[in-house]
Amino acid sequence: MHPLIDHFQGYLLLDKEEIEIISQRVSFCKIKRRQIILQEGQVCKHYTFVVKGCFRMYGIDDKGYEHNIQFAAENDWIADIDSFHSGKPSKLYIQAIEPAEVIQLDSPNLYFLYENIPKLNRIFKVIAENKFIELQNRVLQTFSSTAETRYLSFLEQYRHLTNRLPNTQIASYLGITPEFLSKIRKDLCKNH
Repeated sequence: MHPLIDHFQGYLLLDKEEIEIISQRVSFCKIKRRQIILQEGQVCKHYTFVVKGCFRMYGIDDKGYEHNIQFAAENDWIADIDSFHSGKPSKLYIQAIEPAEVIQLDSPNLYFLYENIPKLNRIFKVIAENKFIELQNRVLQTFSSTAETRYLSFLEQYRHLTNRLPNTQIASYLGITPEFLSKIRKDLCKNH
């Protein structure tokens, strides 16, 4: 519970009663490496806070290629927000890249917390706005930046994950082949 409470406290301070209410409304889970916690066709039932480990959210195109959309590691959230709020089946997958420990919040408990701890409504609004900004910047980069620039932005955003993610996962996120990623890395080493 402490990592989640510390995370919330980074936005707004919570009192003891609020912390107690939160602790009664969340669930703690251990996830195995490569375990899928959401797959296409399922409704996303949880906002997942990563205590330990690393996850990826990805989609699969008509040719069977996986395309990473997001990574989440310690002190970050991951969810298919569209599916979570609409109740529609997801078009995405969420998979653990490493063994993980998570704290999850389902929809009824999240809405209960919004109503009973107004600070959490504000906290989640800021979290969602930050994720939206990340996504907006990523979309802009996809059509207006070179692969090298996208890689440098990836390093800036996910520096803490560079040594934890296989090249194939990073390349998928960038929309390039692992071979081209190796070339970019070699070129950057030569130039610096």
